[in-house]
Amino acid sequence: MAEKIATREAYGKALAEFSKDYDIVVMDADLAAATKTGIFKKACPERFFDCGIAEGNMMSTAAGLAACGKTVFASSFAMFAAGRAFEQIRNSICYPNLNVKIGATHGGISVGEDGATHQCLEDIGIMRTIPNMVVINPCDAVETRAAVKAAIEHNGPVYLRFCRLATNVLFEQDNFKFEIGKGITLKDGKDVSIIANGLLVEKALEAAEILQQEGISARVIDMHTVKPIDKELVLKAAEETGAIVTAEEHNVYGGLGSAVAEVVCEGRPVPVMRVGTLDKFGKSGKPAELFELYGLTAQNIAIKAKEAIALK
Repeated sequence: MAEKIATREAYGKALAEFSKDYDIVVMDADLAAATKTGIFKKACPERFFDCGIAEGNMMSTAAGLAACGKTVFASSFAMFAAGRAFEQIRNSICYPNLNVKIGATHGGISVGEDGATHQCLEDIGIMRTIPNMVVINPCDAVETRAAVKAAIEHNGPVYLRFCRLATNVLFEQDNFKFEIGKGITLKDGKDVSIIANGLLVEKALEAAEILQQEGISARVIDMHTVKPIDKELVLKAAEETGAIVTAEEHNVYGGLGSAVAEVVCEGRPVPVMRVGTLDKFGKSGKPAELFELYGLTAQNIAIKAKEAIALK
């Protein structure tokens, strides 16, 4: 796990790689250097379009190209993609169920010094409420590459959330299997299940190690797809461990924690504790310090796991 790669970097590289086998078009809103779609632009300039600082127009144009049979990736920061262009995504892309993939980078507080205006903590909640939309939040570069390929092969809208921060690579590409709507059990356990995505997957694994030292057996699940969520895997975790903790770099309202709680409440009620930002905006600061400030740490996940176990 020595190598560190930002999922936004892996996104740009994946677009360029898969351009050889798939007839994809990539659009950006004057942020190609930051979203890393510039890597695709260099490889396929004839299939890249910079739409300027006009995200709504970009989404509508992407919808038009998709209506003509193209597979389109439209990219911007998560705040601008999910926030500023919501209406166009809903009405022009998802309502007609068009083949547009939204590559949203710079999600969460790990954006760091850019501060609250750019630290989107609501995007997954916003996107998963729209009919026909698939929502994916990969945890590392290998999973990002696989998610981009799966998005290309999926017929319909997909929202892909990537981060700015370079992070450890958790998976090995050679034997990695990815399927939309199917979570991955990274570690088995019998006392509690930790269900995480994005940058919190690594912290969930660290939390499991902390708990193991205290004699607590924790299952760890990488729930990369928030919608459609893997109901079968969630209910299996609820049935077999009797307690769940969710961990995400997102508001506790509307994201992974809410999705898991909905499944558990309807199918197999057990205690569920949520780790995420507690309905607060972000702040400007170094990512590591912000993770501590907002409780997005392995230690806090371990604490919440013990609280969930105590409620059994």
